Amino acid sequence: MASFNWPRRGSMAFYPRVRAKKETPSMKANGKEAKALSFLAYKVGMTQVTGKNAHKGSVTFGQDVIIPATVIECPPMKVLGIRAYVKDEIGFCVLSDVISDNLDKELGRKINNFKKPSEKKGKTAKKTDKKEVKKDYTIADFEKEMEKIEYFTLIVNTQPKKISLKKTPDVSEVSIGGKKEEQLAYAKDILGKEVNMEDVFSEGDFLDIRGVTKGKGFQGVIKRFGVRIQRPKAKTRRIVGSISPWNPSTVMFTVARPGQMGYHTRTEHNKKILKISDKLEEINGKRGFAGYGIVRGKYAIIAGSVLGPGKRCIAIRKSVRPERTRGIQLGAIEKVLVR
Repeated sequence: MASFNWPRRGSMAFYPRVRAKKETPSMKANGKEAKALSFLAYKVGMTQVTGKNAHKGSVTFGQDVIIPATVIECPPMKVLGIRAYVKDEIGFCVLSDVISDNLDKELGRKINNFKKPSEKKGKTAKKTDKKEVKKDYTIADFEKEMEKIEYFTLIVNTQPKKISLKKTPDVSEVSIGGKKEEQLAYAKDILGKEVNMEDVFSEGDFLDIRGVTKGKGFQGVIKRFGVRIQRPKAKTRRIVGSISPWNPSTVMFTVARPGQMGYHTRTEHNKKILKISDKLEEINGKRGFAGYGIVRGKYAIIAGSVLGPGKRCIAIRKSVRPERTRGIQLGAIEKVLVR
């Protein structure tokens, strides 16, 4: 009988296994067309969809198949500002921002600078300067300094209040395609307005999805890495047998150690958009989705799973890798299996 060999457990491709610095993701993207290149949405939950398999190399080509899919709700984003970047010694740095005059009042919950001054009188009232504060930069200033500016981005905020999800919006940056002159012209036109899902993507596109995974707290090596449990006679069973030799007295980073599990920033590639719709009766069941509730706005159905728990904000862009053509490929959704 062959001896049992288990050299190591746990993928080294998912390092560092640390808590995410922020829960609202942002993605860089490149494109030739002057438009927003990414979008922020909220994960709803999973369901099943039926349709005909369009993959010619598959055994079930042309047959009706059922595949798992994820529903994401896509309330329109609002452009609250334009940001310009210039070259620095070690890369790029922010030159300045131009903020829109048409801001949502809910932004004060996220950014303290957007809070309205108190109108209370007496000792509790904050002293405010009556003089108007002059803005540092305007779009005209950007046009004058176009030579040293490298590119522009949009500062956007989500509108979760429109879908009765929460009051506090998520704020992030969105890349713009095209040359810098086209980027500024597009940003100038869209400032203070809304960006919809259809303005960025269409059905059949392949996506990259970035977000923060579901957090599981501090875990040991058995659950965190799948290390084999020690024999029953061992003093301690749920540990690594030997973490390092006495000499040299160093523990390598490849050795499984207890620590944070989940709540990591991760990116998934090649997720296909099967449908973008606002027909709520096709997706909502009697009780809605577990942990989320009822979908109230425009939504998209994506083939397969999406990282993170329900109600978490995710960032999506067009895939930067070649499109995945193996496995089952649904041409169109015939029916959504609502629970």
